[in-house]
Amino acid sequence: MKVSIIGGGGLVGSCAGFALQAGGIVREIALIDVNPDVAEGQALDLLHGSSLLSDQVIVSGGTEQVKDSDVIVITAGLRRKPDESRLDLINRNVELFKKILVDIKSHGTKKDAICFVVSNPVDVLTYLAVKELDLPCSQVIGLGTALDTTRFCGILANRLNVPPTQVSAMMLGEHGDSMVAVWSAAQIAGLPIDKYPGVTPTLLAEVESKTRGSGAEVIKKKGGAGFAVGVAIADIVHSIALDQRRVLPVSSLQNGAYGISDVCLSVPTVIGRAGVLSQVEVELWPKEIRGIQNSGKVLRETIDKVL
Repeated sequence: MKVSIIGGGGLVGSCAGFALQAGGIVREIALIDVNPDVAEGQALDLLHGSSLLSDQVIVSGGTEQVKDSDVIVITAGLRRKPDESRLDLINRNVELFKKILVDIKSHGTKKDAICFVVSNPVDVLTYLAVKELDLPCSQVIGLGTALDTTRFCGILANRLNVPPTQVSAMMLGEHGDSMVAVWSAAQIAGLPIDKYPGVTPTLLAEVESKTRGSGAEVIKKKGGAGFAVGVAIADIVHSIALDQRRVLPVSSLQNGAYGISDVCLSVPTVIGRAGVLSQVEVELWPKEIRGIQNSGKVLRETIDKVL
C-alpha cells in the first residue's frame, strides 16, 4: 500500500510519516510539501533510520505522487494569525484546501483511493472533499475526533493511574468546541467507568475539561501537536491497509445517524480498505445525542458561511 502525505514537511505530516514507518505495515510513504526541500529532508531523515525499523519505500515529490496512492493524507494547513478570528482562519484554510483538491484532481486518483483529511477545520474540509473529489463519499474520511479520543483516554488513564490501553472511551461530534464526551459507553478494563474505584463526578468533569483544552495547551507549550496526531493518523491508515473493520471515531458524511444529515462529523464508524463501511448508531444518553446534534447544527452553520 502506498500512502502520500500532503503537508509531509510539516510537524503533523512528518510525525505521521514516522508513525507509519514505525508501524511497518504500509509499503510506500511519499511526502509532499509546498517546500520541496523540507519534504526531501524529512524523507531522507526517515530513510536514514529505515534499517532499524522496516523495509519500505520512502520518497518525496509533488502532488503527482497521488495518482497511484492508495491513501492520500492531507495535513497541510495555515495557523491563526495574531488577532485573526476563527472564521477568517477557516476561510483562508478553505481557499488553500480548494487548491490542493484541484491539484489532486489534475493528476487523478485510483478508483479505490481513500482521501484522509487531517487539516483543520477537519469536518468542514472533509465535507468539501466529499463534494469536490471524484470519489464516492465512503472513500473520504476525516481525522475527526480520533485525536480527541486518544487524548481523552490518555488523560483519563493518567488521572486514575491505570494502563492507557485498558481505557475505552470516545469523543464524538465536531472536532472543536462542541465535541461530546461519551461517558455512557466509557470503560476501564471492560468495567463501566462509574463503577471503577476512585471515579467521581468531579474527576470525570476534570478529565473532560482537560481534554477539551489539551490541544490549546500543547500549542501554547510546544507550538503544535505532533506525536499524538501522528499515531492517530497511522492507527486509521493501518485499519484501512489491513481491512480491519474497526469502529473508530472518524469524520464522514452523515446520512441520518442520530438525525443528522449533510454534514461531516464523527460517529462510531466501521473503517476498512473501502473506507467507511458503515456507521454504528449505538444507544447514548439523551444529552449526548443532543450534543452530537448540536455539533451538526454548528457545522452546518459554518459550512453555509464559508462554502
